[in-house]
Amino acid sequence: MTSTPRSFGPETQAAIYARGLGGAKPEIPTAFPQLETQAHERMSPEAFAYIAGGAGLETTMKANRSAFAQVEIAPRMLAGAGVRELGCEIFGARAAAPLMTSPIGVLEMAHSDADLAVARAMRDLQLPMIISSQASFPMEAIAAANGEGPRFFQLYWGKSDAIAESFVKRAEACGCKAIFITLDTTILGWRPRDLDLGHLPFLRAKGIAQYTSDPAFRALLSQTPEENAFAAAAHFTQVFSDPSLDWARIAKIRSWTNLPIVLKGILRADDAAEAVAEGYDGIMVSNHGGRQVDGGRGALAALPDVVAAVAGRMPVAFDSGIRCGADIFKALALGASAVGVGRPYVYGLALQGEAGVRAVMENLIAELDLTMALSGCRTHVEAPTKIADASVNFG
Repeated sequence: MTSTPRSFGPETQAAIYARGLGGAKPEIPTAFPQLETQAHERMSPEAFAYIAGGAGLETTMKANRSAFAQVEIAPRMLAGAGVRELGCEIFGARAAAPLMTSPIGVLEMAHSDADLAVARAMRDLQLPMIISSQASFPMEAIAAANGEGPRFFQLYWGKSDAIAESFVKRAEACGCKAIFITLDTTILGWRPRDLDLGHLPFLRAKGIAQYTSDPAFRALLSQTPEENAFAAAAHFTQVFSDPSLDWARIAKIRSWTNLPIVLKGILRADDAAEAVAEGYDGIMVSNHGGRQVDGGRGALAALPDVVAAVAGRMPVAFDSGIRCGADIFKALALGASAVGVGRPYVYGLALQGEAGVRAVMENLIAELDLTMALSGCRTHVEAPTKIADASVNFG
């Protein structure tokens, strides 16, 4: 017997209004502006700058939001969307909805439980998390907290192939279902909010737990990280960046693992076509939340071109600029198979740890579900029929 899919939106709304009868209001704001404001009040200036900031004048961050504003939803009436099925498969992992947490480093600046809190929340929601190379805990500890939850690993490929290989093999051993190679951060972008505070968390030995726990990295040190944490941090800065990374070098990953390999950070149709030709398993359209290149194209504006270049030969995921459930719907409608969330869940983490992450993600699923119902969609793959054709012209 098949079970009836959950009605995420009505269930979440009903629970909030029921608690409201007793005078309770949501502890985690349901709209992004209020969520960000409250998190700003709670976080240190350094932590908020690192999470909220972007590259240069932050025009790419603005372009991300502008791209969403240019896309209009055209709801179809009387389409019989009384039951919605959000469940799907994302790069080999079964998920309750086409939604995941994108990797964000140094989460210890937001909450002491950091990645462990995210792992537990996502386990309970049965949504994938992408474990960051710059996590605050080793991937093995994060995987243990995530339990049977679906998870992937984000690889920053620096100067050392030995470290990259070790990361990949550790990720496979701890149950990650795919490797996301981040292509857009082979060197840190110009980030004035951090620069003006003179604050780089990695130099303070934060966000480098994957490295200090890694045998290939530790073999490069004259003292262990336990003996000299700051020497380890300094060495990290020497191996992290490598803008010479190219197609030939990343092809080595095929000799390290049989896991699906997803290329994160592609924004151009020709790069997408090259990814297909090279035999990779997926793409994630992303501009790193506007944190790397100022003056860049909004990620959503790039999505249709990438989807067209791929032509159904591999899944195309998306992140950068997601703030609400309607944004998720728009990305799905323009061809994304799954959508990653960044800053919103970190703000939930800052406010209430694991419970805050869970609340933010539940609210996003709920709004996505309601948007689908109101637009006449029974599954997220029907979403493209609900976007006005004229609105997909990004100029």
